[in-house]
Amino acid sequence: MTTTITVYGQPAPQGSKRAFAVRGKGGVPTGRVAVIESSHDRVKSWRQAVIDAAVSVRPDVPLHGPLAVEMTFLMPRPKGHYGTGRNAGRLRDSAAERPSGKPDLSKLLRATEDALTDAGMWADDAQVVEYARLAKTYADHRPPGAVITIRTLESGDTTP
Repeated sequence: MTTTITVYGQPAPQGSKRAFAVRGKGGVPTGRVAVIESSHDRVKSWRQAVIDAAVSVRPDVPLHGPLAVEMTFLMPRPKGHYGTGRNAGRLRDSAAERPSGKPDLSKLLRATEDALTDAGMWADDAQVVEYARLAKTYADHRPPGAVITIRTLESGDTTP
């Protein structure tokens, strides 16, 4: 079985976590520690976009067994990649072909895997045994987001 999910939105990384002591009245430490995502707002909206897209195509029960996954993240181009004036809609010759800067591909993957787990696509992201493709590219004339393909692997199904 193969399922393809198209997510629209700004891909955001599951960044590092930040911990701080919780203080009560008068600034007195309570002994509790709060942990938040460093990119909390962006990753929250990205994960929700993934959940919404996945829920619309997910099977009635979570996928089980080993899974092969492909993820292509479509990133918006920086404005500096385009010309100005009469060349406003044209890419500069110096514009990079691929987004090799931040965010890290592995952190985009982590946020998306967690959202797919929350959406009930699979019981656990540990079921993913193969990534046939994992890439980030510029969206160019498409909206930013991601295209995710999940394929169940039959027993004995191996790839070279």
